[in-house]
Order: sequence, then structure tokens, then C-alpha cells
Amino acid sequence: MREGMIPTVLGTVVTASSAAFLGSRYKIAATGILGFGIAHIVLGAIDLFEHR
Repeated sequence: MREGMIPTVLGTVVTASSAAFLGSRYKIAATGILGFGIAHIVLGAIDLFEHR
């Protein structure tokens, strides 16, 4: 498996699940978790492009 694939997939799952909570009463927590998900996607994508 390519290096960076796991953080990218994990970030996608975390981002999608936190986006579902944006409409709930936990909006601040969902926004923070959304940021962590996006960070995982960005860092995983950097690893994917760096280790071709």
C-alpha cells in the first residue's frame, strides 16, 4: 500500500462524519474535528505526491 494512503482515507472518513454533526448542537466540536480531518487529508496527499 502506498505511503500516505491511510491518513488520506482516515481524513476523508473523519471529515465526512464531522460534517454530519455540523447541524447539531455540537457545532463547535464538529468544526474542530473537521479541521483535523482536513489536516489528515492534506498531509496524506503530501505523502502520496512525495513518495511516487
